[in-house]
Formats: sequence, C-alpha cells, structure tokens
Amino acid sequence: MRKAPELTTSRASRKAAPAKAGPARRPKTAARPPSPGEGKRGEDGYLAYLLRQAQAAARLSLDRALIATGLTHPQFVVLTMLKAYPGLSGADLARVALLTPQTVNVIIGNLERDGAIQKAPHPVHGRALQWTLTRHGLALLAKARRRASALERRLAGDLSKRDLATIRRWLARIAAELHQA
Repeated sequence: MRKAPELTTSRASRKAAPAKAGPARRPKTAARPPSPGEGKRGEDGYLAYLLRQAQAAARLSLDRALIATGLTHPQFVVLTMLKAYPGLSGADLARVALLTPQTVNVIIGNLERDGAIQKAPHPVHGRALQWTLTRHGLALLAKARRRASALERRLAGDLSKRDLATIRRWLARIAAELHQA
C-alpha cells in the first residue's frame, strides 16, 4: 500500500500566503444606462444609433397599435405596399417591404388564407405571381391605417409641414444613398 504524501508547508510559503480578507465587500453595481433621449442615447448620440433607436420605438408602438386589427407589423407593411403598388410579385414585395423572401412567402400565405390578398399570373412572366388586395384586405388595411395614423401624428408632434418635408427628404435621401453604396 502506498503512503500518501505528507502535506507540509515551509515557513516561506506560509508567509507568502495571502492574509484573510476582512468582511466581504459587495461589488459595485453597474451604472444604469441612460434613458432614451439622454447621453449617447440623446442629442449627443451617433446618428445611425439614434435612427435605430427611433425605429425600434416606433416599431414597438405600431406593434401595440396593430394588436386590435389582428395584423402583425410585417403584414401591415405588405398590405401597405400592395395598396401603393398593386401587382407586385413576392420577390418585389420582399424588396419594398424590407423583408426576406422567406418571410414574405409566409406572410403572403397567411394573408391569402385569410382572404386579404389574391394572386394572378403575371401577364409576361408565366411563373411569377402578382398579388393584389381584396375588398377584405382593403378594409383590414383601412382599420390598421387609422391606428398607424395616430402614431404618425404622434411622431410629427408639433413639427411644421416644412420641417416634416425636410425630415422626409433627409430620410429618403439616406435610404437612397446608402442603398447604392
């Protein structure tokens, strides 16, 4: 039977051992991030971040407003784009709605099942389908648009028509320029 090695400590190693710590100190709590509109989340923030923050807040508000309609935000966008540009294909819808083709295919399937949109073959490209709103889809969009309009008014706040036009031009210019980059 093997003998277990003895555990001994030399005088030097005992001196090098750290002294027992006093009462445990609580770690400092991390500083809370500023609320939207403050610090780097406010006027001192980076433009791209502020755009993203504003978009996220607007999206959340719109999602809440659309609950009563039974539509999701992406469904609302698809219906809005089909009203503006009837006859779009699924691929075109994905591009203008800023969604993936896979997401648009699911949305189209659900909206068609619910009777909000209908398909027709493309007159030139036989395999492509064109999508349009039905009466039910127009009524559903009108209901959702009323709720979205309340958010639009809230976003516009007390801005003048001129200021709103300037902001719209600026946002559209950013999208166009960065899309080409």
